[in-house]
Order: sequence, then structure tokens, then C-alpha cells
Amino acid sequence: MEARTYLKNALDAKKPGIGFWCTLPGSSTVATVLATGGFNWTLIDAEHGMITDKDYFELVTTVTSMGASPIIRIPWNEEWMIKRALDSGAQGVMTPMCHSAEDAKRIVSYSKYPPTGTRGYGPMFCPPVFGVKGSQYDAAADDKLLVIVQIESRAGIENVEEIAKVPGLDVLFIGPFDLAKQMNVQFGGDEHEAAIAKTLAAAKAAGKTAAIFCPNGQVARKRLDQGFDMVSIAVDNACLAAEMERQMSFVTGTAGAGDRSYS
Repeated sequence: MEARTYLKNALDAKKPGIGFWCTLPGSSTVATVLATGGFNWTLIDAEHGMITDKDYFELVTTVTSMGASPIIRIPWNEEWMIKRALDSGAQGVMTPMCHSAEDAKRIVSYSKYPPTGTRGYGPMFCPPVFGVKGSQYDAAADDKLLVIVQIESRAGIENVEEIAKVPGLDVLFIGPFDLAKQMNVQFGGDEHEAAIAKTLAAAKAAGKTAAIFCPNGQVARKRLDQGFDMVSIAVDNACLAAEMERQMSFVTGTAGAGDRSYS
């Protein structure tokens, strides 16, 4: 099973987790992006993206076949949502708005089989994704699948040290835009950056992976240099819109002097 847990393997080897945000349900789009190389994870966004659980299996199969780890972000920290995501073959589940250690403990429990947790048993679609027998998946699931919570609220920041200490939690993932809005502070301002730094320090102190959403590669490089272990570098629909706008600028004559089109 571990032969296909690409993100966890990279993190265990102290290599950065480099991923992108998938908001569109078609597997051809995600395959095209992953074919460019360099990615070891993909976020399948069922919270804000146009993706539902009927799309999960096709997407996780495609992502895994392209050498990256599919991480599903569910809409909320409901037990059945975590179960559906994991049973589709996801290598990790990201849960939004983790405000406390109690939230984190509950999420961990929902993600692990008894006796460690309360995950219901029925992973019939998982073995083919990982290329293993069912018994091998059962034996490795609790250790190899990633439990990821998002820190994106004032309460989450206030409680981040205790959240980070929760056993079975693997990744603290900062949602910087929600964090600024929830804290009612300026994005990129001193208080916002202090909250980000506090989360980074808490994750490192607890031996957990520190991760953050980044809208582009420049921001991702900055965050990696700050010590983050896992970053995103792009969102699929935003890249598509930006490129369409750029190409339209050549037609309308509004392109800047430094712009170049494909030839």
C-alpha cells in the first residue's frame, strides 16, 4: 500500500508536499495538470468546489494513477462524510474549521477503525486504488492515511497548540483567506502573519506536518522557505480563467509588453 502513498512518503523523507487544488469534477482535467510533473498530492475540493461524493472514485483513481496522493476536502466534520471519502480510496481527508482539540479528537476517531476510532467498515473500492488486497488495506489504513484539519478561525489559533498535540492527527493545514476573515484582520497584516507563524510553530513542536494553502508558486516558495512542509501552488479553475483572460488580451490588443502567447 505504501508504494502509492506518494505524499506521506515524501513527507516522511523530509521532502516538500507540492500540490494543487482540484475544483472541477472531470478526471481529464486533473490528469492533464498532473502530467506536467512535480506534484505529489491533489486536493479534491468537495467543500467549495463543484465536486460531490459521486465524483470521488473516478478522481482518486486518476490522481493515484498519475503518481500523486488524492486528498479529499469534505464540506464539514461529519462522520459519514469522512467515511465516504475514505471508502472511495482517498489517501487523506481534510476537514475544515477545526476550532479545538475536541474537534480534532472527534475527526481522528471518525478516520480510524476500531478499536482506535469509530470508522465504519466497508472499504470495497479502496484496494484497487492502492493496488493491494483487502486485508493489506485493512492492516495499513490507520497508519498510512492522513488526517488533516484546517486551522482557519480565531478559536483554532487560540487552541492550536492543544490541537497539534492530538494523537493520530497528521497535518495542520492553514486556510489563510478564511483565517483573515474569521479573525477580522487584514490579510497579510501583522496579526494575520503572527497567527500563521503560531500555527507553524505548534505543528513543528508537536511533530506534525505544517501545511498552508498558497494561490501560486511564488507564495508557495515563500512558505516553504518559512518552514512549511506542504503547500499548494494553484487552483485549476483560477488557472483556466487567468489563461483565458491572457489569451483574450492578445485578441483585444490589451496585452502587456511582457506577455507572450503560444506559437
